[in-house]
Amino acid sequence: MRQTWASIMLLVMAAVARADVESGPKPGEKTEEFNVYGIADEKEVSPVADRKDKPTVYAFVQHSRFDRPMARFLKTLDGDGKSANDAVQIQAIWLTDKADAAKENLPKVNMSLKFANTALSVFDGTAGPNGWSLNSDAHLTVVVVEKGKVIASFAYQSVNETDVPKVIEAIKKLK
Repeated sequence: MRQTWASIMLLVMAAVARADVESGPKPGEKTEEFNVYGIADEKEVSPVADRKDKPTVYAFVQHSRFDRPMARFLKTLDGDGKSANDAVQIQAIWLTDKADAAKENLPKVNMSLKFANTALSVFDGTAGPNGWSLNSDAHLTVVVVEKGKVIASFAYQSVNETDVPKVIEAIKKLK
């Protein structure tokens, strides 16, 4: 009986640990502009202004929570997103209170993962940009946008490449 009870508790704990959180703007909301440090540009850029009406996926990464499973998610999203919609671009934005360290580290991440369709950038602060309703409990928040409006939002405390298909389904709906 003890072993059965322990097994049930482990399953419940695993389900809670895997549970998604709410984070990001809701479908239909307009995207607010914000500035980030673009790794490729090596200067401050505004991804929302730069992308305007183009289909875009914003992936907000809590820098302190970035790990290999999340890296696999982003790498899979990079390839599958472009295959699902040739016009889409992924904007991976690291949220951190240690912006200088992230600026130094992200070129190494990019070299390792060899992103083809993902722009990396750093936002100074873990709360993220105003107007984006990001939850600091979400390790990763993915927001699919078309013509300046949110199509879908996904938020995760635990994520890996098996979570990409839901995002791809939203990307396939973009024009």
